[in-house]
Amino acid sequence: QLQLVESGGGLVQPGGSLRLSCAASGFTLAYYAIGWFRQAPGKEREGVSCISSSGDRTNYADSVKGRFTISRNNAKNTVYLQMNSLKPEDTAIYYCAASRFSVCVDTGYDYWGQGTQVTVSS
Repeated sequence: QLQLVESGGGLVQPGGSLRLSCAASGFTLAYYAIGWFRQAPGKEREGVSCISSSGDRTNYADSVKGRFTISRNNAKNTVYLQMNSLKPEDTAIYYCAASRFSVCVDTGYDYWGQGTQVTVSS
């Protein structure tokens, strides 16, 4: 049984922060690149960030660079997304996904979590 579970979402005011977690069970997360994605109502899903299996390389969407930080603790089988200086346009359901590859590419995300809601509003 391969599962990914996101947590840490919630309601915050603009300028606030949240830390999302993506915990894996049933498989060893250390072998997979992990991506964070988000989907707002009425919009297509977009990539937010990705981290390689070893954690040595990361990438970010231009819209979140300088505000979001992805990290991982393979010993805990968990990946994190620290989100600072949140804006209303960050409001979305955030999903983590495990890639079949060890490096960040556009395809190959075979395992997905259920998502966690992030709402940024005053």
